[in-house]
Amino acid sequence: MDSVASYLKKHTEALVKDVGIEPACELTGKSKATLGRYYSDADEHSDRFIPVDAVARLEAAASYPHVTAALAELGGGALSYDTDRKNTDGGINSDVIALSQRFAVLMAEYQQSIEDGVISINEAKRLLRETVALQKVLIDMKLHLEDESG
Repeated sequence: MDSVASYLKKHTEALVKDVGIEPACELTGKSKATLGRYYSDADEHSDRFIPVDAVARLEAAASYPHVTAALAELGGGALSYDTDRKNTDGGINSDVIALSQRFAVLMAEYQQSIEDGVISINEAKRLLRETVALQKVLIDMKLHLEDESG
């Protein structure tokens, strides 16, 4: 088995164990044996990997997105993980309110930053934090819209 496959299988195992084998079976609709094959390093299971929909369900219940982080690392990327997802259950109306609040905070930060005509490094960092927070609200809004559109 190549190093990429081995790496993904180790992170799949960490994900399943993070959630717990019984809850993982319930969340994915897979048996213990099937889940075990996804992270087995035995030659007969070297070409079996966990489906992406199962990863999404398990990572929603896990303490950390193990497989997603592994994929990001393998692709040369980095994962910015945020456990503070307050806006995930409110629906579109909550998204619109959160969006306007976040945008107002961003504009206030921007106004304060340009008062002297120069945006300092600390001011740029605050603007970046607010931009990322705004982006998270937009992602939640996108997910809610996709969910409602079927």
